[in-house]
Amino acid sequence: MEQATNFKRELLANLPSLRAFAISLVGRHHEADDLVQDTILKAWAKQEQFEMGTNIKAWLFTILRNELYSKLRKRGREVQDSDGLLTESLAQHPAQYGALDMHDFQKALAQLPAEQREAIVLVGASGLSYEEAAEISGCALGTIKSRVNRARQKLQEILKITDEDEFGPDAVSAPLTSRAFVS
Repeated sequence: MEQATNFKRELLANLPSLRAFAISLVGRHHEADDLVQDTILKAWAKQEQFEMGTNIKAWLFTILRNELYSKLRKRGREVQDSDGLLTESLAQHPAQYGALDMHDFQKALAQLPAEQREAIVLVGASGLSYEEAAEISGCALGTIKSRVNRARQKLQEILKITDEDEFGPDAVSAPLTSRAFVS
């Protein structure tokens, strides 16, 4: 009984990370929520296969990833949106600079090969170690490190980032935001 309670607690604690990972993979909140729900149902049904004390986050991410790949195989094919026209028609143009930057980043992220996108999301956005990401992806540690490195380089290329100064507020906003944090 206590093991089921601990399992439930661990499962619930990982819901935000699972949802964020799912959104990064499918890009649409409603599909990501469905994917997380399917993952939780599958994990709950297979909880006797999980060994308490091991990495439940990696286990859940693996289930989610496998569930996504199963759904994609069942569909037979994905909708191609190479030029971004479909995405542009579905998205609203944000009013704030941060939202615009995030939009640019999401478009750049979508241009990465699936393996690189998955690797950088696992390590960069989900905060997993390279070892955990390699386990989830089912590849060698060196392979995941290489994928993350290539993804970072490609994102810099796509976003035309050449200098550290290009991060953060622009020249007009910087003086305003820096004053807000001076005590």
